[in-house]
Amino acid sequence: MSPERPGAPAPLRALNRALAGVIAALLILSVGILVIPVSLQIFSRYTSLIPSYIWTEELARFCLVWSVMLGAMLAVREGTHFTVDVFPRLTPRGEAKVELFAGLFVLGFALVFLIWGWEFTEFAFYRISELAELPLWLIHMAWPIAGAIWLLFQAERMLDAVAVLRDARA
Repeated sequence: MSPERPGAPAPLRALNRALAGVIAALLILSVGILVIPVSLQIFSRYTSLIPSYIWTEELARFCLVWSVMLGAMLAVREGTHFTVDVFPRLTPRGEAKVELFAGLFVLGFALVFLIWGWEFTEFAFYRISELAELPLWLIHMAWPIAGAIWLLFQAERMLDAVAVLRDARA
């Protein structure tokens, strides 16, 4: 049995690890599904083998939005989203300070996506897309879900940074 790392509690780590696995699988699925309508669009445009479908553009857009949002969720977990390396290699304590500072902005964006994303989704509850007749809330849910997942992932990262700062002071 491995010793528990200081910082984020083990249940949060386990939850985030499971969520990241599910999100990675969904990302693969959404990109895989995205290939189908885009391929249909290409083949129908350049050949007369299949008719030209209009609904494929909407389905491709839905899959693209979900792919982007799922990728952004994983990027926040890995610490590669919303960050730009402008500092030289810092000490662990310096990196923890930068992580906490940058994390505040990620938390801000997460709250914006969660709160206003939910309003955006409520607006679409009883609406459907024009061509494919898909419920629009299915695409709009990507924003509040991303905000909620970002909060969980960033909480783990920030708790780990706080633990590094505490250890450095001890």
